[in-house]
Amino acid sequence: MRLIDQTRLPLSVEYREYGDHREVARAIVEMEVRGAPAIGVAAAFGLALAARNSARAGGDFSAEVDGAAKLLASTRPTAVNLFWALKRMQDVMLSLKGQAPADIALALEVEAQRIHDEDLLSCRAMGLHGAALLPDGATVLTHCNAGGLATAGYGTALGVIRAAVETGKRIRVYADETRPLLQGARLTAWELLADGIDVTLICDNMAGHLMKRRGVDAVITGADRIAGNGDAANKIGTYPLSIVAKAHGVPFYIAAPRSTIDMSLANGDLIPIEEREGGEVRTFGGVRVAPAEVKVWNPAFDVTPAANIAAIITECGVARFPYHESLGKICEGKE
Repeated sequence: MRLIDQTRLPLSVEYREYGDHREVARAIVEMEVRGAPAIGVAAAFGLALAARNSARAGGDFSAEVDGAAKLLASTRPTAVNLFWALKRMQDVMLSLKGQAPADIALALEVEAQRIHDEDLLSCRAMGLHGAALLPDGATVLTHCNAGGLATAGYGTALGVIRAAVETGKRIRVYADETRPLLQGARLTAWELLADGIDVTLICDNMAGHLMKRRGVDAVITGADRIAGNGDAANKIGTYPLSIVAKAHGVPFYIAAPRSTIDMSLANGDLIPIEEREGGEVRTFGGVRVAPAEVKVWNPAFDVTPAANIAAIITECGVARFPYHESLGKICEGKE
């Protein structure tokens, strides 16, 4: 399994190879790969690696693959795509119970590739649905990274922007830096510059001033888990951005695949929020900027209430309020 190491961007473009599921699990925890859809794809291939290695070694195949699934599931709690992808893989394994381990391992590899390919197709479909919401000449603000790096390719929020540009629309993008790990500064700016899309980087606390002084036509972000009522968890800082957008009359859009929707949760209060270690906040670009002994609270995500979301863009179409109805219809065909 070969992945671009996102922790090295934008200073260098480095690819890493992973030979077993433990290495993939570490990569997810350390955010060498990140973004909800990409985590799901990576976990699927990680489980395929576990199956292949176990089949070759001749160990207790079922126990070893089940153990690998549990390890991969323990890496990050918020992004539901992780659990959705692992369930798909485990369903394939269950359907082939009693067959030769080598045959099951091959089937899991095929399923992981299918998950990858479906994600790429869904991002492109999502992009076309979302592009219709953006007028020619639009100024768009985005937060964190929801581009090709966060998916199998093309992106969710950035996929909407890419699709709009590909249809001939002139789009200008402002990217929040996204503290504490600077995914907007390091990743989104890098992706958009590489595509030749007009992008300007701003600090997170500049969004309100930007909307007041320069104007923004839409805010578009991705999501890591969307509850049945439309509440959406995304990178920390998304919730206050939605409040500022609402105050300025700017539509706030979420772009995410069906695999991000979790109809089992009635509302966003039930979404588990990952908390990460304090060193991420005490440092900036690898340099310590706060006292080493200061306490830190570092939630990785927050939840934007459905009332602040103008629409949720999926590969199946655009969902609008009331979301428990529109998302329910979108999820009727969800595997």
